[in-house]
Amino acid sequence: MGRIVETKRFDDEGIITLWREAFGDSREDIEFFLDCCEYKSLVCYYNDNEQPCSMLFLVDASVNGERYKYIYAASTLKEYQQLGLMTKLLDFVKDNYSRVLLIPAESHLVDYYKKRNFAKQIDINNIRFFEIEDIEEYLFEGCELSEPFALAYIRKEQ
Repeated sequence: MGRIVETKRFDDEGIITLWREAFGDSREDIEFFLDCCEYKSLVCYYNDNEQPCSMLFLVDASVNGERYKYIYAASTLKEYQQLGLMTKLLDFVKDNYSRVLLIPAESHLVDYYKKRNFAKQIDINNIRFFEIEDIEEYLFEGCELSEPFALAYIRKEQ
C-alpha cells in the first residue's frame, strides 16, 4: 500500500538514489542542497519496504509578502511512474497548505500541474526565499522553458 510522510529528517541514501535517477545530478550537488537548504521539509511516498518511491521538497518562500511553500525536486522512480503517486503527494500538500507554488521544468508539465489546480501564474521575480544565495540560485535552476514562470495553488477560503 505505501504511505505518505512529511518530515524534516529522512534517509539521505534513498532520497539521493531517487533524485539521481530523476535528474541525473551529482551526489555532491544533491548533498549540498540537503545540507544547506535550511527551511525545507520532505514529502515522500514510501513503499511497503520503506523505500522512497516518489518525493518533493517544500521550501519556505514568499510572494509579494504572502507565505508559500515552494515545491522543488518533485520526482518519482521510473518503476513507480504512471501510478498516480505524484498526484497523491500534490493532493497531500494542497490539503495541508493553503498556498503552494512551483516552477514547471518543462512545457508538458505546465498542463500536468494546471490539471491539479496549480492555476495562478506568478512572475518568478516576485518569489523570495529565506535561504543563502547559493541555495536560492539552486532553487531556480532546471527550468527549460524559454520564459520561466511559477504556477500556484491557492486554496479558496470557505
